[in-house]
Amino acid sequence: MTQSPINNSSTYEAVEGWAKIPHGTWLREATSVAVDSEDKVYVFNRGNVPMLIFDAEGNLINQWGNKSPYSGMTSITDPYGITRKVWQGVDYVWPHSVRADHENNLWLVDVHSHTITKTDKHGNVLLKIGTGEASIEQGGEPFNKPTDVAISSANGDVFVSDGYGNSRIHRFDKDGNHILSWGESGADDAQFSLPHNLALLDNDKVVVCDRENHRVQMFTTDGEFIRSWHAHKAVAVTIGSNNEILVAEQGPPPVQFGVPNLGHRVSIFSDTGELINRIGRDLPGESPDQFLWPHSIAVDSTGSIYVAEVSYVEVGSKQDPAREMVSLRKWRRTS
Repeated sequence: MTQSPINNSSTYEAVEGWAKIPHGTWLREATSVAVDSEDKVYVFNRGNVPMLIFDAEGNLINQWGNKSPYSGMTSITDPYGITRKVWQGVDYVWPHSVRADHENNLWLVDVHSHTITKTDKHGNVLLKIGTGEASIEQGGEPFNKPTDVAISSANGDVFVSDGYGNSRIHRFDKDGNHILSWGESGADDAQFSLPHNLALLDNDKVVVCDRENHRVQMFTTDGEFIRSWHAHKAVAVTIGSNNEILVAEQGPPPVQFGVPNLGHRVSIFSDTGELINRIGRDLPGESPDQFLWPHSIAVDSTGSIYVAEVSYVEVGSKQDPAREMVSLRKWRRTS
């Protein structure tokens, strides 16, 4: 379960059964993961308790997001237009992304409510961006089913990928005031087909996973295009300690599910887009060194990698009977 390096890069070992989730708590799927400066791991999920916090050894140390987690379920329509069950009482109806900023505050993206929420580590709301109503689709103003957020440690500026119902990147100041936006639907430079995730490199470059265009795009913080490179259904991105760019790649369409070497992995690139390393087997699965459907990625201070997966929506819900599947992985850096 150890991944060999490419170009003399780091090596990683898959950690089996890392997160210790207590009886009575259901993830359904760990849609997003973030790590703060103390290596606390925040798991934003679509279960009965939206936020679970673990230490680096996988011990649950806190949880919040639902004061009545055992009160049953209700129905919503998800971003794909599909009716799904969610737990009653949740503060976040359709969790999509969590990020920890340089002050260890959290930024949460709820696709269902079209909002970005800043909280402290205990879930107390500090700021909310968005009206709660969807804007005009494709090329419009914020937000229409936003997907991710990144925070500048230099000035607190907030960058949002507005991805499912829009094709834009938005920039706000630390108080939530809109500064600028860029992007439109399409496949050319600075165009997007579902901008799904983003990260800041050196606080002056924005790295965007342009998911349905199967590529990563890089911009200045003012929206000027720098470069792009291919990644299979690039879905999530984070920056490592040596400025390497870690990109989670989702799998192929159902007609090619099970075809080897098509996504279901994490690829590690240099800041110019050169492939450095990859983790994950060539086929999907629930083994510790496989992936089912990556959706979010984070790195701790040791260089270990955490991946959250939308395994229920994409795989588990299609089983007979439908079931919760593995959705949270840790790959420990070994060298």
